[in-house]
Amino acid sequence: MNWKPPTAPRLYEVNDASWPPAEMRRFGPFLLRVGAGGGQRVSSASLCENRFNDEHIVAAEHAMAAMGQPYLFMIRDSDQLLDEELASRGYFVKDPVTLFAGPSAHLAEHDPKGLTVIDASEPMAVMAEIWETGGIGAGRLDVMRRATGPKSCFLGRTDDQPAGVAYVGCDNDIAMMHALEILPKLRRKGLALQMMGAMGAWALRNGADTFSLVVLTKNDAACGLYEKLGMVKIGQYHYRKKDVS
Repeated sequence: MNWKPPTAPRLYEVNDASWPPAEMRRFGPFLLRVGAGGGQRVSSASLCENRFNDEHIVAAEHAMAAMGQPYLFMIRDSDQLLDEELASRGYFVKDPVTLFAGPSAHLAEHDPKGLTVIDASEPMAVMAEIWETGGIGAGRLDVMRRATGPKSCFLGRTDDQPAGVAYVGCDNDIAMMHALEILPKLRRKGLALQMMGAMGAWALRNGADTFSLVVLTKNDAACGLYEKLGMVKIGQYHYRKKDVS
């Protein structure tokens, strides 16, 4: 298979397209996202240009405060200078994550073909209940609904009962998984692998020969699974956050 890994900047685009903020606003060199309760990344600011100064940062902070959002910046591999500047301003590191990607066809080899995994165009009630156990509430379900490209919600079953959920969205030839959640009492039964297989097959049917995801870097078990499935690390990012009283 002649598969070419995507670049990290391309996956940042897929991230915004498949898990979109309610709104994006440009403030100088920064892109500010309006999250509407959809999570950290859709509520963060990131650099659009490789330049910034003190006034730009202050303006971004004022804009975030006006939107009722925390002071939260997304720091990518190329943002070292911004990372250092925010650290000097009292911002702390939060939630380092790793970007993974791999051939959808490799995942599709594990597709149970509908035996344990079904998909739906919108979050179903039983899916919402499982997501809720993992802290994925209404605001994040709204993110799934407002994505405009091909997308699907997946429900996995174990021991003849609903056990896991995930969401996948496409941006042209790349699919990205979000919000994988498996009920704690039903983990370690092989469901994650079966769900990944079903999602890989779905990605292929929707023209995405690359499957990608973002995972907390400290989640060794998940990172190990993705590497065993032939996925490779593409890049990483973390957040810088400042608590304001």
